[in-house]
Amino acid sequence: MDKRLQQLTLEEKVSLLSGADHWHTKAVERLNIGQIMMSDGPHGLRAQFGDADHLGLNESEKSTCFPTASATACSFDPALLERVGAAIAREAKSLGISMVLGPCTNIKRHPYCGRNFEYFSEDPHLSGELSAAWIRGLQSEGVAACLKHFAANNQEKARLINDSVVDERALHDLYLPAFAHAVQRAKPRSVMCSYNRLNGIFSSENPLLLDQILRREWGFEGAVISDWGAVSDRAAGVAAGLDLEMPYVGPEHDQDILRAVQEGRLSEEAVDRCVERILHLWDNAVEKTPCDFSCHHALAQEAAERSAVLLKNEEDLLPLNPKMSVAVLGGFAMSPRYQGAGSSHIAPMQVDLPYEELKNCGLDVAYSEGYGSEELEPDEEKIRAAVALAKEKDCALIFAGLPERMESEGFDRETLALPQSHLRLIEAVSEVNPNTVLILSCGAPVQLPKPDKVKAVLLMYLGGEAMGKACANLLTGRAVPGGKLAETWPKAVEDVASHPYFGYDSFRTEYRESLFVGYRWFDTAKIEPAYPFGYGLSYTKFRTEQAELSSAEGGYTVRLRLENIGKREGSEVVQVYVHKKNSAILRPEKELKAFQRVDLQPGDGKTVELFLPTEAFTYYDVQAKSRKIEAGDYEIRVGTSSNVIKLESEPKL
Repeated sequence: MDKRLQQLTLEEKVSLLSGADHWHTKAVERLNIGQIMMSDGPHGLRAQFGDADHLGLNESEKSTCFPTASATACSFDPALLERVGAAIAREAKSLGISMVLGPCTNIKRHPYCGRNFEYFSEDPHLSGELSAAWIRGLQSEGVAACLKHFAANNQEKARLINDSVVDERALHDLYLPAFAHAVQRAKPRSVMCSYNRLNGIFSSENPLLLDQILRREWGFEGAVISDWGAVSDRAAGVAAGLDLEMPYVGPEHDQDILRAVQEGRLSEEAVDRCVERILHLWDNAVEKTPCDFSCHHALAQEAAERSAVLLKNEEDLLPLNPKMSVAVLGGFAMSPRYQGAGSSHIAPMQVDLPYEELKNCGLDVAYSEGYGSEELEPDEEKIRAAVALAKEKDCALIFAGLPERMESEGFDRETLALPQSHLRLIEAVSEVNPNTVLILSCGAPVQLPKPDKVKAVLLMYLGGEAMGKACANLLTGRAVPGGKLAETWPKAVEDVASHPYFGYDSFRTEYRESLFVGYRWFDTAKIEPAYPFGYGLSYTKFRTEQAELSSAEGGYTVRLRLENIGKREGSEVVQVYVHKKNSAILRPEKELKAFQRVDLQPGDGKTVELFLPTEAFTYYDVQAKSRKIEAGDYEIRVGTSSNVIKLESEPKL
C-alpha cells in the first residue's frame, strides 16, 4: 500500500476522487501531492488555460492539427500513428500537460454517428492496432494516454442517458476487442468511461466493465476517469472502480462518497484503491519542456498524404498533366474543412489552403467559389460563374464535402447526402467539363452524386492543418495515394444493417444487428457497397503471388510475394481475413485479422510475412464465458480490400 494513504484523512482521500476544475486534479499541499493537467487531444491538443469547456467552444492554445482518426485509419500504418502520438506528447509537455484524452476507439456502427470522424474504424482489429500505436507513441514521451470511450458509445443522440443494449457475443467479439488490444499491448495509464448505459447500467458505475473485464480479465492497472459529466451515482462508481470524476461539479458528489463510507455502504478500502491509482498518475506528471513545433506541420502533411484514399481515377486523369489549365472550384478550396467540431476542435498553428498550394505547384489555376464554405443552399449566381470558368479549362477540381454544421460531437447526421450547394455545383460542372475531379473533405461516408459524371475522386477525410499541401502534392503526383478505406461506404443508408435500430429512441438503442457491422454485414449479406472496406487505388499497380501458410509458435505465418509492376513508386496494404468453413455458429463471412502496408519502388518486390495468432481463430462462447476455437476447416483469404481476394490457403484446426 502507498504510504501516503496512511497519512491522508478520509476527507482528503475523497477529495482526490474528483477534479479541482475542468482540467486539473486536486492537490493535498500538506503532503506535497500536486496537481496534474490534462487536455483533449485525439488529433492534436485543445489545451485551455482560460475559460474552460469540453465542447470546443472557448479559446485554446495553438497546436498542430493532425488528420482526424477517420483519416489516419486509412493509412493502415501503425508506425505513422506512433509518430503522431509522440509529436502530440511533445507539444503537451511544452505546456506542462501530463495527460492527453485519446485515442477514441469506439466502433463505427452506423455512418450517421456525429463523432465518427474521431473513431478509427468499423473493424476492431484495425482500431486496436492503431489505438495501441498512438498510445505507445504518446507514452514514449512520458505523457499519459486516456483510452476512450469505454464502452458501446456509438451514437451522439441522447448520449448522456441512452442505453446501449448489446448481446454478449457482439460485445465481446466486436465492441470490446479494440479496447482489449490497446490495453494489453500498449498499457495506457488511464481509460475514460463513456456516458451511456450498457445493458441498463451506466458505464461510470458498471462493475462488469470497470472491474471484471477491464481490470481482472485484461489486467489494466491504470486509473479510470469519467467522461466530462458522465457520473450518475458517485458512490456506486467508486465501488465499481471509477477512480476520478471530471470535471469538478461541486462538493455534493464528494459528500456522497463520504456518507456512503460512514454509513457502511462503501468500504474505505475501495476508496483507497481509487486514490492509489490517482496518486500513481501524479507520480508520473511531466515537467514542462520546450518543443520544436517546426517539424510537426511536416508530419501532419505526411500523415494526410499517407491517409488519402483514391476512390476513382478513370483514364488515369490523376496525377494531373502539368500542362493542363485547371479550374479550382468550391469554398473548401479557400476555406478548407480539415478537422471536426466539438471537444477535439483545435486552434491550429497554420492552415495550408488547397488553392494556394496548387498554385505553388506551378499549375495554371483559376478559382471560382461555387458555394460559400458555410452555405447549404445553392447560390445560382456563384454556380454560373463556376460553370463558366470550368468550360474554359482543361480540368475542373471541385472541393466539396460536409460543412462543420452537418457533423459534430453532440448530434448525429440525418442523411448521407452532400449539401445541396455542393451537389448543384458538382452536377453543373460535370456537365460542361469531362475532366472533373472531386476532392472530398468529410468525417464519414457520403453519397456521391452521379459518380459516372466525375472522372476521379480523391478522399481526404478531415486531413488536418496541412491537408491543402498534401492534397496539392497528391493531385500533381508529388505524392502517391495509398490509403485504404477503414470503413464501408454504402450506396444507400438502408443497406446498413443497424439502420432500422440507430438513434430511434432517446432512452434505448437495441443493437439487433449484433455482429453484422460494416463489411461483416455487406460481405455476409452479399450487398454491393459503393466502396468496400479496405479499398483504395494508386498511381501504380501491384501483383501478389506465392502465398504460403505455415505453422508458427502460437499461430500461423502467412508469407507472400508482393511486386510493384507499375511505373511509379507506391504502397499497397496486404490484408489477411479469416473465414470459417461450414461454421455451426453465427459468424460473419470473414474478419480482418492481420494487415501490413508495404512501400515499393517501381519494379521492386518484397516477401511479406504476417503472423496470425491462435487468437485470430477464436470467438466468444456465451455459455462458457470465454474465448474458444471452433474445430474444422478455415480459409485464410489474402486481399487488397474486403471484396478483392487474391490468394487463399486452408488450415485445419
